[in-house]
Amino acid sequence: MKNTLHILTGLALVLTLASCGKKEETKAGAAADAAPAVPAGDLVEIALEFPKPMFIGTPVPAELPNLEKADPSKVIKSIMVPKGTTNLAKGKTVTSSDTAPIIGELSLVTDGDADGADGSFVELMPGKQWVQIDLGAEANVYKIAMWHYHKQAQAYIDVEVQVSNDPEFKKDVTTLFNSDHDDSSEMGKGGDPAYVETNHGRVIDAKGIKARYVRLWSNGNTSNDMNHYCEVQVYGTPAK
Repeated sequence: MKNTLHILTGLALVLTLASCGKKEETKAGAAADAAPAVPAGDLVEIALEFPKPMFIGTPVPAELPNLEKADPSKVIKSIMVPKGTTNLAKGKTVTSSDTAPIIGELSLVTDGDADGADGSFVELMPGKQWVQIDLGAEANVYKIAMWHYHKQAQAYIDVEVQVSNDPEFKKDVTTLFNSDHDDSSEMGKGGDPAYVETNHGRVIDAKGIKARYVRLWSNGNTSNDMNHYCEVQVYGTPAK
């Protein structure tokens, strides 16, 4: 009789533990379902407007271990986004860690012109610097297209793209792109490749994340220590 009671007690304990496990799994699944997602519905195609090519020939040698091999077939020429998506960054206010750029005005970063000619880019001080775009209100951010200086074939170092609702980027920061392979900028290692700048720029998938501010970092380039931006476009919709 005692053995039977022990067996029944053991079975009850197993069933209780299994039930608890199911509750935990359900809770975790609900949290995953609550994560931000791109709204359902038809997507529309937006063709990216590229400036004219500014250089011809083989890029200068770049001593970066994570430099990707150029592949024209992988150039992103258009993006698929929800209906109503626009370039929310156009004409918006730009601030920077360098408040007095060496060349150009910060407004050039969001003027809608990605050209690499003289007068179309801003040059910041050497070392680790950032530019930041205030979208004016929280938005659903789907894609970010950026152009550094592309008149000369060079790769920018430790490029990071972050978003947040905090204008000082001290909390709730999400990193969307990070090519700092060795944490030389002391902001964490990244697995994204460095790449040689061209007139096609670089498109980053933001997956509909909600944010008001976009901050882009770099730490010089393979030609010199300066930091440059021709254009940054942020494709999204107002957050509801």
